[in-house]
Amino acid sequence: MPYTDLPADPPAEAQAATPLRHRLSTRIISLSLAVLLVVLGMISGTLWLSWKLEGAGAAINDAGSLRMRANRVAIELTMAHAQRDNALAMQVQALDGTLAQLRRGNPSRPLFLPDEPAIHAQLARVTQDWHTQLRPIAMAGADSTAPARYIAALPGFVAQADTLVGMIEHDSARKTDLLRLSQTALALMACVGTVAVIYLLYLWIILPVLRLQDGLRRMAAREFSLRLPVETRDEFGTLSEGFNRMAGELQGLYRDLEARVAQKTAELERQNRDLETLYDMAAFLNQASDADTMARGFLARVMRQFDAEGGSVRVLDPRHGRLHLLASAGLPAALAEAASCAAADACHCGDATREAVITITDLRGRRDGRQDGTPCARNGFQALAAFRIESQRGATGVFALHFRTPRALPASDRQLLETLGQHLGTALEHLRLSATARQLAVVEERNLVAQGLHDSIAQGLNYLNLQVQLLDDAVARDDLGETREIVPMLRHGVEESYQDVRELLNNFRSRLGGGELRPAVEDTVARFRRQCRTEATLTIDEQADGIGASGRPLSPEQQLQVLFILQEALSNVRKHALAAHVTVALSHGRDFRLVVEDDGEGFDPAELATRADAHIGLNIMRERAARLDAQLHVQAAPGRGVRIELVLPRRAPQTTETQP
Repeated sequence: MPYTDLPADPPAEAQAATPLRHRLSTRIISLSLAVLLVVLGMISGTLWLSWKLEGAGAAINDAGSLRMRANRVAIELTMAHAQRDNALAMQVQALDGTLAQLRRGNPSRPLFLPDEPAIHAQLARVTQDWHTQLRPIAMAGADSTAPARYIAALPGFVAQADTLVGMIEHDSARKTDLLRLSQTALALMACVGTVAVIYLLYLWIILPVLRLQDGLRRMAAREFSLRLPVETRDEFGTLSEGFNRMAGELQGLYRDLEARVAQKTAELERQNRDLETLYDMAAFLNQASDADTMARGFLARVMRQFDAEGGSVRVLDPRHGRLHLLASAGLPAALAEAASCAAADACHCGDATREAVITITDLRGRRDGRQDGTPCARNGFQALAAFRIESQRGATGVFALHFRTPRALPASDRQLLETLGQHLGTALEHLRLSATARQLAVVEERNLVAQGLHDSIAQGLNYLNLQVQLLDDAVARDDLGETREIVPMLRHGVEESYQDVRELLNNFRSRLGGGELRPAVEDTVARFRRQCRTEATLTIDEQADGIGASGRPLSPEQQLQVLFILQEALSNVRKHALAAHVTVALSHGRDFRLVVEDDGEGFDPAELATRADAHIGLNIMRERAARLDAQLHVQAAPGRGVRIELVLPRRAPQTTETQP
């Protein structure tokens, strides 16, 4: 039957459960039981015929044995011997038993006479001939004429027995033909039944399965209008109804599939475009060096992305509640600098700092009870979208997009713009924190510079000031001798201060890269040898170049701090120790270690700690060691020199802030 176009949803009655009498399983079981009963009946008939034939065969044997036994009786009658009577009696008794068994039958052998009345009548005649004619003669005893009379009557008995055997054989032949006929009928029935069962199974199972298979194939080819005929109320009818419902649902779904695919494609394109926008914006914000450039570039990209005719970026001053313009594009100068736009609570942009997102599709109407005669509306802008610039500190500003025509932003665009505002806020906060970090680094380094100046040049200038006062007194007294003594001291003080200035300048200009610590240390010790007469010995192991085999390599910042500490230690030796010899040793095994030891005058650490003008050089070295997370050990005693040891443990952090 050809496929037809049916309604997508069948009536509710068709969807009900299949009744038991209509089920395919019921038909298959009924057919199987009917075939089984017929086959069992045919087999039972053939078994019954076989049993009867077997009984008839035994009856033929016993009936045929009657002739033999009658002849044996005749033989026994004619023989003259002592035991003749016993043998004769046994033969007569055996023949009687055979006739009795033929008459009664024996199911255990089996032995049956056919149920034909003629056969039983013939058996009765044979039995009568034996009992009336032959048996009395055989049992006559000493009668000498008995053998002759018995032999004369014997042919009649044998003829009756042969007639009985022939009748039984004829009946058995008829039953044999009937058995063969039933077996042939059984074979034909098996063939016809097999063909009938195959045909019925084809109609009931194979054909519906083929229809379903073909329907699935055509459904896979998107023929959603296909419907299968529902011809039965069995399981396949239920499957066909379900298939038709599925086809109807698929047809309904496929009608708008293209629209959904187009919608998903557009959504994916929009998401890709948003990701590209976010990536481009993040790359730009990471490269921008100042807030103005960052704001202008951000605004240009956002306006180009959303086709805005104008835009502005403003930062929030939370203490005064005002918005300061950072960048604008496409706005008239009067609008960009409008005083009403500066107050955070006097314009729509300011509202965005509290509500995160403000979108107005038409500035010509009313909003929040205020007539929208705002500067934006007066300058021809009919739509506005303002978004908060947000960082970890909260709202830090707002950026706005202005449109000449009414414009509604979908939720995806609003989410993208809100995310861009968060990126801008994070970038601005990063600039602020970077500027603050640089300012703190400059302040800290200036503090170290001031300490160095106080410890070197300030003390030298104080010494020169004292000598100048003495020189002034000597000149006032016209004491030429004292003047001549003071002038060399002034010259020496000026030279010392000059050396201090050059040393500080060299220290401030020091910059190191990876692996440059060793040559820098050698230059520092060589410069120390040129500045004073103190003998200096430098010992450096093979791993003290900033790249140790056992310990971690020192970063350039760490190497620079180590060099500053060495320079300060040698400067103290040159200025205060009055030492004849100084030893500098560097090693970088598991830990980095710097040792500076001299044989000068030394000092009392306890007495130095109580003085108001504690040695600033030692404080500078301790501060630099603290920045390295290192340990600085100072061992000193009056008249026994000073030993300074810097130890940078392996567990210490390997990076510090970059020094200016």
